[in-house]
Amino acid sequence: SYPMKDRYDDIDEYIGDLQAEIRTNDQCATHYYNLGVALLAKGDFVEAEEAFLSAVRNSPRLAEAYVQLGGLCLRRGDLDGCLRYNEEAANCRAQFAVPWSNIGFVHLQRGDVNKAISALNKALEWDPDFVQARATLASALFMKGDYDGCIEAGNAVLRKEPGFGPAWNNLSLAHFEKGDYAKAVECADKARECGYDVPQDYLQELAPHRA
Repeated sequence: SYPMKDRYDDIDEYIGDLQAEIRTNDQCATHYYNLGVALLAKGDFVEAEEAFLSAVRNSPRLAEAYVQLGGLCLRRGDLDGCLRYNEEAANCRAQFAVPWSNIGFVHLQRGDVNKAISALNKALEWDPDFVQARATLASALFMKGDYDGCIEAGNAVLRKEPGFGPAWNNLSLAHFEKGDYAKAVECADKARECGYDVPQDYLQELAPHRA
């Protein structure tokens, strides 16, 4: 959703109004930020990035804009840029959970599990109910070989969001590694019910363990 959406039937009208506001005051970071969010909603990523860059030029401590810039970097596969912008956001607002979660995600993508776990724990320190951060933590703990930790984190996610497919998949993998094959099968089936695309080769590994 984008700000003030309820006042507009048409996103283009909203964008036009923001652009008009910016023409009369081109130093308002909030207008640029809102414009960026509206352009993102339209799928206009190049213009959205320009708007977010203008937002941080006018307000260098606008953490949310750095997070959005990081998201645009991630979209084009630029992990370095994503990490840099989210670190900038965390520097602006240390107690903002979102950049810490994103930092953890990037470290995990790079296989740096300990750095990922450290950043994700920071995110959860500031926002214990942050489902995405806890789900990523479950993946990181699995990669580290801490299957009990993975199961604990996965169950915490599912208490909040019972239909979160990736968490069911992580639980299945962890139970499989622990030799609890019946539970692994059950969790993989739940992951698929929730719309998660469980890898075919893993389903084949589970096949002999089906009752």
